[in-house]
Order: sequence, then C-alpha cells, then structure tokens
Amino acid sequence: MCLAVPGKVLDIEERDGTRMATVDFGGVVKEVCLEYLPDLQVGEYAIVHVGFALQRLDEESARQTLELFAELGMLQEEFGDAWETAAAQAGVDPVEEVSNP
Repeated sequence: MCLAVPGKVLDIEERDGTRMATVDFGGVVKEVCLEYLPDLQVGEYAIVHVGFALQRLDEESARQTLELFAELGMLQEEFGDAWETAAAQAGVDPVEEVSNP
C-alpha cells in the first residue's frame, strides 16, 4: 500500500536544479522532492506521496495523522525494511536465517 504521509521539513537544498528536502515522518527520515510546493519552508509540514511533497499541512493535523498511522502499524508497513516484511509474511525469522544458514 502506498500512503500519503505527513512529514516535517528538516532541511532544504537544491540538487541538480531540483528543490529537495530532508523530511521527518515520525522518526523515519527520507529525501523528498519539493517541486510541487516551491514555497515550502523548513519547519513546515507537507503530505508526501511517492517521494513528492503534494500539499502543505498544519502541525496539529500532521501529528494526529502520524499518531494514527503509528497505532495502526501503517508507518512500519510504509517505511519498514522490505526484507523483514517479506520474511515475516513468509513466517521466517530473518535473524535466525542469517545466523543459521
């Protein structure tokens, strides 16, 4: 599932002519393109989908949404380790598999 997730802009820079930001999604930090929101500033929140900031969001709404997503396990599903997720779905403990090949 791909979610549109709210995140807080931590840093902004231009890379190869594209405005990019470091964004915190409740503890998970990712790089995001800001081309759709060229006036977004450090400290503001935006809804991000597939690596693009799409809409500005107020802080309270962002926090409530992140809390709800965390309670539902949706942040782990969206940002978790793909190998761990696949192993869990297969009923395998990835740590045990690595230590006991």
